[in-house]
Amino acid sequence: MRKLLFCIVTVLMVVSCKDGHLAMPQASGRPYEVLVVMDPVAWEAPEGRALFDVLDTNVPGLPQPERSFYISQVAPEDMNRTLSIFRNIIEVHIDPTQFTTTRMKFVRNEYAEGQVVLYINSDSPQSFAQHVTEHRQDIIDFFTKMEINRLCKDLERRYSKLTYDLVKEIFGCEWHAPEELKNFKRGKDFLWTTNNTATGMVSIVMYSYPYEGPETFNKQYVLHKRDSVMRVNLPGSEPDMYVQTDTAFTEVRPIVVHHKYAMEARGLWYMRNDAMGGPFVSHSRVDTENNRVIVVEGFVFAPEKMKRGLMRRMEGSLYMLRLPEELKDEEQEDEEETNLEEEASPATPAAS
Repeated sequence: MRKLLFCIVTVLMVVSCKDGHLAMPQASGRPYEVLVVMDPVAWEAPEGRALFDVLDTNVPGLPQPERSFYISQVAPEDMNRTLSIFRNIIEVHIDPTQFTTTRMKFVRNEYAEGQVVLYINSDSPQSFAQHVTEHRQDIIDFFTKMEINRLCKDLERRYSKLTYDLVKEIFGCEWHAPEELKNFKRGKDFLWTTNNTATGMVSIVMYSYPYEGPETFNKQYVLHKRDSVMRVNLPGSEPDMYVQTDTAFTEVRPIVVHHKYAMEARGLWYMRNDAMGGPFVSHSRVDTENNRVIVVEGFVFAPEKMKRGLMRRMEGSLYMLRLPEELKDEEQEDEEETNLEEEASPATPAAS
């Protein structure tokens, strides 16, 4: 008990004086863990079950059901300094005397550094239940995006130098991929890097092909290209074995990456004529500098493991890719900032 109390006190004391103010503690909790602050009676009522059903969804594109979030709930009066530093919090307030409708808003770093709190304020239980049900995908996407942002910040500091150098050399792009990717295979306009382990194998693939207009971005075209590239570059141990897409369990959708259009494909792959397979997710983006489509993909082979965490790490890294045009824009912005700093600095006195 004494050790436990010491640990709790230590967590609460992780603050320091900085410029006369107390620094915030770092947010705690596992990735994709959400703490719901809500009255226990309301949590078990239809309004609480509606929110639970939104959070208790499966991660798409996996071969077996795996939940999107770890869900915890606490009563408002039981919130304390330890619980308040959870990384993801939903605070629910249902009160007809304060609110006339249901609204959602979020605040970053409310109680801890690196934290996000989503407030859902409502005038009635019925309105609350209807609102969260109608906006279920918005809530899921919001917390997923927050976790991807945290992963990207980590990848800025710790990444595979091997993959970074190869991507720069072959494609003229920059990519901060997970640091565990230490083995590679390269081909014509193709790169595969992997951790090459017997259990929990994770891989990323990058390839390019000419851009032929908007018709390039549809499910049939994207998956046909994937199959043709994989068949050439990732064959199996026998001539009739090669990686192929399970098109019946693969979906594509338009997304936005770095403020520009991209096509996401998410689903299952398998080794034809062999007992291998798993989930994958890819981004197809247009490299306007070279009039080509750049595809980056993460895929997993881990028959003995749950795949949610492995896939989310691969998927998050896809957002770290920087195309040549984006690198040029960043260089121009840096140059403009340097020029502004030089113009703003006082002139050096001439020597007498």
